[in-house]
Amino acid sequence: MAGMLTSPASSARALPPELPIQPLRRPINVDVAVPGSKSITNRYLVMGALADGEVVLSGALHSDDTVLMVSGLQALGFQVEPDWEARVCRIRGEGGRIPAHDAEIYAGAAGTVMRFVSALVSLGHGRFRLDGTPRMRERPIEDLLQGLRLMGVQARSEFGNGCPPVIVEANGLPGGHTRVDGSHSSQYISAMLLVAPYARSLMQIEVSGTLVSRPFVELTLKSMADFGVLTTTEGERTYEPTHGARYRAGSYYVEGDATAASYFLAAAAILGGRCCITNIMGDSAQGDAGLADVLWKMGCRVRKRVLGGDRGIEVSRDPSVPLRPIAADLNDMPDVVLTLAAVCMFAQGTSTILNVGNLRLKESDRLEAVSTELRRLGAKVEVGDDYLEITPGPPKPATIETYDDHRMAMAMSLVGLGRPGVIIKNPACVSKTYPSFFADLAALRRYAV
Repeated sequence: MAGMLTSPASSARALPPELPIQPLRRPINVDVAVPGSKSITNRYLVMGALADGEVVLSGALHSDDTVLMVSGLQALGFQVEPDWEARVCRIRGEGGRIPAHDAEIYAGAAGTVMRFVSALVSLGHGRFRLDGTPRMRERPIEDLLQGLRLMGVQARSEFGNGCPPVIVEANGLPGGHTRVDGSHSSQYISAMLLVAPYARSLMQIEVSGTLVSRPFVELTLKSMADFGVLTTTEGERTYEPTHGARYRAGSYYVEGDATAASYFLAAAAILGGRCCITNIMGDSAQGDAGLADVLWKMGCRVRKRVLGGDRGIEVSRDPSVPLRPIAADLNDMPDVVLTLAAVCMFAQGTSTILNVGNLRLKESDRLEAVSTELRRLGAKVEVGDDYLEITPGPPKPATIETYDDHRMAMAMSLVGLGRPGVIIKNPACVSKTYPSFFADLAALRRYAV
């Protein structure tokens, strides 16, 4: 009989500066309901602010990134009332109007807040400034600003280096044709799409360069459709959201977060046994749900739509069946690269993760960070501009630097499930997207078999 793990209301802030991971090294048998999707929550919050009337979100994620989005919208004059304990958020939509005419917005380390709100304020009338953490000030945003300028929006990097802080002196969004380079972040295209229906004229978004994380653009299109706005596409390069359409008021449910789910699916791959994520659709639009298919290629069994309503993604592995090494192109799902890297530490041979150069522009330079920490743990790692090659070695105990990067902390803790001596520094950084992660990870012990 499988156990059911649901995220408790716990805070990462109470964690110690260093957290030893207790090895489990036994198969698990568990059903997991992960917290709501950060990507969907922040998209829904923006669309809720633009909708005609009240929007109620259930299943909303409570994390640093979503709190920052709520605070940013409130700074712009929107009425946003979160009940984080109930995972419900109410937004009074203003029908495309930005209430404030001058605002300072702090995006912290949240890329969705910085990128989405930079585009959102272009609909307003006034001066808006967006800033973030020191690392955010190193992350590029010029491609988005240039796309806004091509339509006549006065949007610039305050220091002229193509990075935040961002200054937008807005007088409404003219619309028309624009071009955005998608090779650094898909969030630029998503930001443009979210505001396009409210431009003064039909807006056509042309994508140049090699689009990274394409499924996140598809997720934006699906989210917009959920709110009643359809988009015409020409191949995978041109997008025309319906001009004059308006996001619908109403009640919306936030699906579980596929990236959060990746850690528990990976735990089943590492330890053996089974794990089923209960609150993600079998055909989820979240690209990171595709990690299950990668684990299948490594020797796991995968089942989808295992629960009613087409819900559920299950990964299982017979502990007697070894994990195979893999060569995988993860350009479409870069947020699970670190998760897969942890799984590769338990494969029988050398694995290669390809086409992930944009990891260097995340909350940390994740290619350098993960290669450094896997070497501490005894692996042989080769890292290039856009790839990782991982060969497991004799296990070594190690204290893991997390670089204030939530995904480093969560992914590297998986290695500690399968071998002793792993200690995670600054575990509280998981509050960015998954504050209860370490409580949930520890709860797996109850479901070991």
